[in-house]
Amino acid sequence: MNLSSLLDMLIHLDTYLSSLVQQYGVWTYAILFLVIFLETGMIFTPFLPGDSLLFVAGTFAAQGTLNLIILMLLLILAAILGDTVNYWIGHHLGNFITSRHLIKQDYLDRTQRFYDRHGKKTIILARFIPIIRTMAPFIAGIGKMSYPTFLTYNIIGGIAWVILFVGGGYFFGNIPYVQENFTLFILGIIVLSFLPALIEMMRHKFQKAPEHQ
Repeated sequence: MNLSSLLDMLIHLDTYLSSLVQQYGVWTYAILFLVIFLETGMIFTPFLPGDSLLFVAGTFAAQGTLNLIILMLLLILAAILGDTVNYWIGHHLGNFITSRHLIKQDYLDRTQRFYDRHGKKTIILARFIPIIRTMAPFIAGIGKMSYPTFLTYNIIGGIAWVILFVGGGYFFGNIPYVQENFTLFILGIIVLSFLPALIEMMRHKFQKAPEHQ
């Protein structure tokens, strides 16, 4: 998938999800589960839609196309399992992967700075930040964070993330103003999702600048 296709899919998720529901029916749940699992669980797929997909899925639940309870339970499970798999990948293969530069060093550095600032709460907070969401459990595994501690934060973060975004889509996605400007609204969610990471990166650069003077 090239960058243009990915951007088109992210911005027009309502169209893509509508096509999925029409074509695959109940299997749509499995597809949504897989996308969220891969987005949170595989360090090589942080580009998959997360926040925006949850929101759009919530709007379809409000229309009765998808069952809200089944949707939330499956996506919470996908989010928790994804982070769990990612943690164990970091725990067992992290040094091998990082030493061979198989993932972008910038992603790792950005996530490590987030950890240094927020500690264990990063597992919860990272749920709401693309890329860092995918890297955080991997870094936790490399750092050998206690698994019971990780699992606790993982469960809390997974539940909060899915309920907030699916619930947001369910309650607000079908408001006429949102429907009439749906593409702009989804684009706004994507931009806002990346904003905390961008602010953190800029703050770090400005802090480092005096050191080079």
